[in-house]
Amino acid sequence: MAMHAAEIEAMIKEELPDATVTIRDLAGDGDHYAAEIVSAEFTGKSRVQQHQMVYKALRGKMGGDLHALALQTSAPE
Repeated sequence: MAMHAAEIEAMIKEELPDATVTIRDLAGDGDHYAAEIVSAEFTGKSRVQQHQMVYKALRGKMGGDLHALALQTSAPE
């Protein structure tokens, strides 16, 4: 079952309320997305830790309802 970009964004913002989230559907199929996420919560965290925070926000949907999500994460400048 495919996920909508708005659902992905809402889940991320629930976990990271200050985040600026931009979601792009890469293949038009609702299964392959790219997300750019900027959050102060990422400050001082490694890229791996930042991505783990996003995966946690998605509550197990990765690999199931959400097949692929290319992540670009950063703290605000």
